[in-house]
Amino acid sequence: MSIDWQAFRLTLELAVVVSAILFAAGLPLAYWMAFSRWRWKFLVEALVSLPIVLPPTVLGFYVLVALGSRSPLGRWWQSFTGHTLAFTFSGLVIGSILYSLPFAVQPFAAAFSSVDHKFISASATLGASPFRTFVRVIVPLSKPGLITGVALAFAHTMGEFGVVLMVGGNIPGVTRTASIAIYDQVQAFNYAAANSMALLLLIFSFAVMVLVYGLNRNRSRQSPRSATMGPLQ
Repeated sequence: MSIDWQAFRLTLELAVVVSAILFAAGLPLAYWMAFSRWRWKFLVEALVSLPIVLPPTVLGFYVLVALGSRSPLGRWWQSFTGHTLAFTFSGLVIGSILYSLPFAVQPFAAAFSSVDHKFISASATLGASPFRTFVRVIVPLSKPGLITGVALAFAHTMGEFGVVLMVGGNIPGVTRTASIAIYDQVQAFNYAAANSMALLLLIFSFAVMVLVYGLNRNRSRQSPRSATMGPLQ
């Protein structure tokens, strides 16, 4: 099998970094979306969901413009590091975070919203702070949704093409991801190499989904009370 392992490792690294950042940044955003009563909250929800319906090339173009040397962010980054964010691994991370944001935040928010408010009220009655209630009650009850969100963000990043091509180009060892490597092989009519790379991504993505559904199935067998009832003080 002719596989571009360098591109696969870069893709795997990108997916891990993006998933970790989306988990850390997506939790507070999802919590706000689930429990906020702000009347204009739907605008934020629409903005978060926009990458789902927006063509990847459109999102990639605007991210490229925002990271370029003519933008305030691009100029600041260039003065600080000596190079622009565009066509770098850091630029890929930023573009991938924006593109995969709804795939992490929406499952997080849905999981938080599904938590029985009786448990939240009981925690508050026992004197637990909102943060402690979040950590001890909401997060344990939301684990299936959190696992799903992280897995979807990870798998979605692994398969990105349009955004990474627009933002990062095709620089071997720097921005050339697995999907771009497959495209290059197809363009060169090297279908055997393209098939090897595509098959690897297919098997890997399927394994991730099997792991997610397996973990969630085991989790669903547990009693919600056993998952949350612990010392709150």
